[in-house]
Amino acid sequence: MNTSTTDSFAQETELRRLELGAQAKMRMRNTLVHTLRLLVLVVTLGGWELAGRMHWIDPFFFSMPSLIVDQIWVWVTDGTSQGPLWIQVLITLEETALGFLIGAVGGVIAGIALGRNKLLADVFSIYIKIANSVPRVVLGSVFIIALGLGMASKVALAVVMVFFVVFANAFQGVREADRNLIANAHILGASRRQVTFTVVLPSALSWILASLHVSFGFALVGAVVGEFLGSKQGIGLLISTAQGAFNAAGVFAAMIVLAAVALAAEYLITRIENLLLKWRPPQFTEIGH
Repeated sequence: MNTSTTDSFAQETELRRLELGAQAKMRMRNTLVHTLRLLVLVVTLGGWELAGRMHWIDPFFFSMPSLIVDQIWVWVTDGTSQGPLWIQVLITLEETALGFLIGAVGGVIAGIALGRNKLLADVFSIYIKIANSVPRVVLGSVFIIALGLGMASKVALAVVMVFFVVFANAFQGVREADRNLIANAHILGASRRQVTFTVVLPSALSWILASLHVSFGFALVGAVVGEFLGSKQGIGLLISTAQGAFNAAGVFAAMIVLAAVALAAEYLITRIENLLLKWRPPQFTEIGH
């Protein structure tokens, strides 16, 4: 074995050793993060339970983790005053999903259209600013009056909550598209439509997908607020009913159900984002490095 082969083998061995060491450190750090997360949860819930049992806080107003778990168990086994728990979750999720899809699609289309047409942007920008300045939650009462207590009013409020978030990101993403790429595409004979779909839209995709993580939460807020203001079923009505009965455990239990729905949706959106952005190089973020 000559000297160059020996050096190459030694370099490969050293690189492999460094790679294994880095992987071991990453595993250790992940274990530490998960352990600390669990510790924070245990300390928070344990402290809350202890404070309630020792009457440092009034359980009537602040409840306790054990009472919240009992309330969720009652809802799961016996149902709620409005019907089975899964029906309430399904109704709220349906309102949220419809509002999210309609608002997101409308926001993307409007953002791309105005981002690609300066005249449209100049004409409609003032109206969009005015509409965006109105507290959107207040519109829930208007939608309840106009559309009734059914699903339409909740979907409408969710659409309004989502639209402006997605629109702003889509509009900015279009404006941030590489002008050199657009110019080169025009030089090569691409039509305006082809440039939009092959250059501008892929460039804005990261902006759009980033807004979807936030906007689904807004859609959920819109659906729940609409149910809280006036509804026949849904998680928002559970919260309103629990509040009216001074049932703090019921309010917290409904919040936990909402959090579970939001986390599941966040996981699904992240998976879809990873599938759509496979072309991106892997990004590594090291906190505290």
